[in-house]
Amino acid sequence: MEMDYNPSRKSFVDNKWVATVASIWIQCTSGSLYTFTVYSPILKSTQGYDQSTLDTVSVFKDLGANIGILSGLLYTPAAPWRALFAGAVQCFAGYLLIWLTVTGALPPPPAAVMCFYMFLAAHAMTFFNTADVVSGVHNFPNYRGVIVGIMKGFLGLSGAVLIQVYQTIFKNNTASYILLLALLPSINAIVLMGFVRTYQTCEEDEKKYLNRFSVLALLLAAYLTAVTIFQHIFKLKSSLYVVTFVFLVLLLVFPVLVAVEAQRQKSYRMVKSLLEQNQITQLLDGEDGSIITSCRQHEELRETNNGDDDDDDDDGEDKTLLQSMKSINFWFLFYTTACGMGSGLATVNNISQIGESLGYSPLATNTLVSLWSIWNFLGRFGAGYISDSFLHLRASPRPLFVAIALAAMSAGHALIACDAMGRGLYVGSVVVGIGYGSQWSLMPTVASELFGKAHMGTIFNTITAAGPVGSYVLSVRVVGRLYDEEAAAQGGGEKCIGSKCFMASFLIMGCVCFSGFVVALCLMFRTRRFY
Repeated sequence: MEMDYNPSRKSFVDNKWVATVASIWIQCTSGSLYTFTVYSPILKSTQGYDQSTLDTVSVFKDLGANIGILSGLLYTPAAPWRALFAGAVQCFAGYLLIWLTVTGALPPPPAAVMCFYMFLAAHAMTFFNTADVVSGVHNFPNYRGVIVGIMKGFLGLSGAVLIQVYQTIFKNNTASYILLLALLPSINAIVLMGFVRTYQTCEEDEKKYLNRFSVLALLLAAYLTAVTIFQHIFKLKSSLYVVTFVFLVLLLVFPVLVAVEAQRQKSYRMVKSLLEQNQITQLLDGEDGSIITSCRQHEELRETNNGDDDDDDDDGEDKTLLQSMKSINFWFLFYTTACGMGSGLATVNNISQIGESLGYSPLATNTLVSLWSIWNFLGRFGAGYISDSFLHLRASPRPLFVAIALAAMSAGHALIACDAMGRGLYVGSVVVGIGYGSQWSLMPTVASELFGKAHMGTIFNTITAAGPVGSYVLSVRVVGRLYDEEAAAQGGGEKCIGSKCFMASFLIMGCVCFSGFVVALCLMFRTRRFY
């Protein structure tokens, strides 16, 4: 057995903690699609698009970001760098072509070609995300919810991080910002991809240091929230933008300190044990083996329990995508994802119009849009952390938290529909945003637990495709159609004013989420023995 705990210089850079930091940094620059509103105006003006054409380009952005089956097929635990490199190439090519088109270096292409450029650029995110999330699950199998929540959480914050870069460095030079999107995520992934690896060893204090990463994520979210609100209220000078950006960079450096401390403690325990036992072989055959056994104990216990349950489709065993699709649990998870992610996307895509129809000020609606990424982060991070805690403390089935998130989203949609006391949009957007973010960390974790880690990337990316499917049905067939009908009833204009514009739509989405809640409960009862 190779001694992974060797306190050498190499061990300080070749370990799961450094791999986690590298993944966090890659995630922090991967969310370029969340900043589409920043560069969409220049895309519209330079290419002569109407709103319908721009919306079509946006749809292909969502498709690229949510259809990640290829990234799952390319990813292997032995070589995560392949997926990261493929993502870097797509990100660079997609945004470079968009930048060349916007600046006039290339002639304006047909709208279909621009849709392809946008799809290619957004599709890169699935490769970054798959490599980071799946590697994290392999490195921390006993704390899947926590590590997935951390990775998804930093991805959710990446849009706010990139906007800070844009406001500090480019000062509203949108064309240059598109070039940044071609370079920064790609270079970042290529530089760090050698550090993103999987390790089969488990350690005593994993939860302790994962908690420190979690605290840093919360601090970053709080800082970005405060900065976002402050920038929307006050007009800041360039020097203040630089100061806030420097603090942001410092916050992003802190994860390195956590990794160094974790590795230092591991090396210290190793040396201490060697001094006490005075024989390396005793450590390798005794203590290290017991650590690995204890790390895998929970998974083995679940596999044993799984053998006693005839109704759970052999949950926990490694399955291929086709084998998973033969399970009713797969389709239950697919449906709950369509309800949660679909209605969440439909909400965020219409927040500005909802605020306008209800008489909210432009400042209020812009702030709601900016803060959506924060609520999204809290859902991603919180759901993973809390579900993991309850799983270890009370053996609570993780699908229970999928059900809770969908129930909360159902209530949030109802609040927006009713606009209770004139503040329904404020409260409802927070509830829906947190519930929507929860789906992003809960679904991949449940998928890895029910269908195994071997083909996790392919399986959870296939289920993720339910998001844009649900978004299309709810956004186009429900929200858009009912909005246009109400606008026509008010006099035939393009704008609709009043609470009736979105009331029926959000009541319908509330019912859809409630149906997802019921299906999630069914999934929970089917898998409760497994957990």
